[in-house]
Amino acid sequence: MRTTGRALARAGLATAYGHCSLRLDAEHFLVCAPRPMGLLTPQNSGTVVSVHGPLPDGVLGEVRIHQQVYKRRAEVNGICRFFPPHVMALAAMKLTPSARHGFSSYFYPHVPRWEHTALVRNEAAAEGVVDTLGNAPAVVVSVNGAVTVADSIQKALVLAWFLEDAGRVENAVQAAGHADTAIFNTPQEAQERATWNGGIVERMWDYLTHDDIEAKNT
Repeated sequence: MRTTGRALARAGLATAYGHCSLRLDAEHFLVCAPRPMGLLTPQNSGTVVSVHGPLPDGVLGEVRIHQQVYKRRAEVNGICRFFPPHVMALAAMKLTPSARHGFSSYFYPHVPRWEHTALVRNEAAAEGVVDTLGNAPAVVVSVNGAVTVADSIQKALVLAWFLEDAGRVENAVQAAGHADTAIFNTPQEAQERATWNGGIVERMWDYLTHDDIEAKNT
């Protein structure tokens, strides 16, 4: 979990804000310490949070998003909450990335967007964000960043990087004025391209966590 947090910061996806978590069992998850993720140390053990009930003291209010995801989606074992610059720029235009290249195909046909600009610090807002997420792998939280979810925290990190790269491509397409004529993957093309075979997660994990103080690939 700490390695994931530091990787998000190193990739420019989190600064002073953001958090990540991993599921421990059906009723509990571990969330990172409430500090800039790039500054997490081996001594920052994080906090165990119940999927049900109030948040423990000292846990960030937006961790309610994690609670709601783990409560509703039994297959999710890792979550990243982060602030991708290209995706946030699109959100300011009420847009999210479309499936125009390989990495964006994992979010076909496009990433859902929670419309409200306020921070997600109450139960109703957290429920709304996760309602918007549905069964998707990611949701854009208006101009307040994004959330990725997956069956492992490693894959959630990889999806975070994919999402920002999708935002980079979408911004370029929009800036060039070619949104109507640029590539948009068909359902079959997106399904074929959005594979996890061939070490997709493992290779990107190694890339994003290279030389991390706790990474197994160090």
